[in-house]
Amino acid sequence: MATVTQPEAKVAISTGNRAVIHVEDIHKYYDLGETRVHALRGVSAEIGAGEFVAIMGASGSGKSTFMNILGCLDKPNSGRYLLEGTEVSRLTKKELASIRNRKIGFVFQGFNLLSRTTALENVELPTLYAQITKTEGETRAREALELVGLADRVAHFPSQLSGGQQQRVAIARALVNKPSILLADEPTGNLDSRTSVEIMEVFQKLNDGGLTIVLVTHEHDISQFAKRTILFRDGKIRRDEPVGARPLAAEVLKNMPTLED
Repeated sequence: MATVTQPEAKVAISTGNRAVIHVEDIHKYYDLGETRVHALRGVSAEIGAGEFVAIMGASGSGKSTFMNILGCLDKPNSGRYLLEGTEVSRLTKKELASIRNRKIGFVFQGFNLLSRTTALENVELPTLYAQITKTEGETRAREALELVGLADRVAHFPSQLSGGQQQRVAIARALVNKPSILLADEPTGNLDSRTSVEIMEVFQKLNDGGLTIVLVTHEHDISQFAKRTILFRDGKIRRDEPVGARPLAAEVLKNMPTLED
């Protein structure tokens, strides 16, 4: 069970599950000329296996920097980051790239699909860097598309898919190498309300299957579908608490109007 922090307090969460993510006293700053900008100021937290965590905060709060560090896209200036027990904060660029490909799936606000390749080919792309055969890569891609409800769209190009379907393809691509954790950065930012809930239904189903998910969002209506929220402000965690009365996206969809309505 996550604990609630007081302002200015460091966070040390004990989830009761095996920690997939452990960050300890993380500091990150950027030197802009003679000015030093502190993005993270001594952040500590744990995320256990199978958790679904929403990271929230205003622009400049530190949430995006925190997500970049979790995704091994950036390094802290000080502190420790352990991913499944491996201290990644001091790995080389090559080692970080390997970690990203094997253990982390990414979903972004922009779908980042290649327009001239089919849904299946888009999902297959990450497998080109994995030590598996082309046949195995295609099998995994088909399974991932089926998992997100697009088994009948494998031959479609992005231009033939709706925004929600394109985001499902992006989610399938993030899953194809069977990561330990899925990082989603504003994944519903380009979608309408109903389609956003449909994507959250996909995430809830994946999480119910045991996948650890960390989601960055500025929308309270989206964060409520997670199991836990972490609020950033001024480079620190100001609140960390479980979501009370968490709605099921599938139930919410039943009461939402369709496009035909």
